[in-house]
Amino acid sequence: QVRVVESGGGLVQAGGSLRLSCAASGSMFVMNAMGWYRQAPGKQRELVATLISGGNTNYADSVKGRFTIFRDNAKNTVALQMNSLKPDDTAVYYCNAQNGIGSYWGQGTQVTVSS
Repeated sequence: QVRVVESGGGLVQAGGSLRLSCAASGSMFVMNAMGWYRQAPGKQRELVATLISGGNTNYADSVKGRFTIFRDNAKNTVALQMNSLKPDDTAVYYCNAQNGIGSYWGQGTQVTVSS
């Protein structure tokens, strides 16, 4: 059974930084795509950043230049470095992992940016 676990959320002041980590386990296949999504209260879940095998990345316009997604040492792990955080970045951040068989979600981690 595939399990996706996020960590690293918390409370930070505007302008600060946080790093989120995500690890997927239990898959017989390498995750060929991993990404971060977020959902703010009263809003739909939206894409933040994705990383696919080969190293291609994709970012939401709202985070370009501030957030960086990268492989975090071991396979099937990914991190999101978030700099210059804004109150609008406040949301629950979810990790998604795909291995060509299925798409798997973590339980989410709260990021709160105070003004």
